[in-house]
Amino acid sequence: MNSAPSTIRVLCVDDHPLVRKGIASILANEADLQLVGEAGDGREAVQAFRLHRPDVTLMDLRMPQMDGIEATRLIREEDPEARIIALTSYDGDQEIYRSLEAGVRGYILKEMVHTEIVRAIRVVHSGKRLMPAEVAERLSEHFPQVTLTPREVEVLTFVAQGLGNKEIGAQLGTAAGTVKMHLQNILCKLGASDRTHAVTLAIRRGIIYLDR
Repeated sequence: MNSAPSTIRVLCVDDHPLVRKGIASILANEADLQLVGEAGDGREAVQAFRLHRPDVTLMDLRMPQMDGIEATRLIREEDPEARIIALTSYDGDQEIYRSLEAGVRGYILKEMVHTEIVRAIRVVHSGKRLMPAEVAERLSEHFPQVTLTPREVEVLTFVAQGLGNKEIGAQLGTAAGTVKMHLQNILCKLGASDRTHAVTLAIRRGIIYLDR
């Protein structure tokens, strides 16, 4: 007598209720998948993981309070075996690197959810890693990656908010000349022609992003 297949318990984390509802309806049609919990931001995700101890977590990367990358890092610190799939509508290369460094086992673009999410859950649950061809290609295109220092990311984030060098210096407690030096390094690393171009490239690559 064959034993029934074990159920894969899934936690869904996304700040959009409609996205969670759509994923719930997909999982409801699969006999071996069970949605055990939902969360709307990173902090809720960490708490829900502690409560439910899911087999696989679907983790939106961009959320209020705490983003999915930080939530993934905290969850993996508590449970190094946690199987987490990054779920995002944005395919910036820096965001991919950061999520992989945090410990995700798979990466799915939201546009692929309806066709790929069930297979992704099963693949990651089996212990394998999942990297869609589109994402793998993007990684190879940008390897070796352009890495800005944490201070350079700070400076560029302030530039994106419209602050001038003096204002940025005041925010960071440093001289305007030092800010100018950071900006020169940023332009060089990104291959940008000016401040606006640098911000555009950084947003496109997921190095910085503006609040929704």
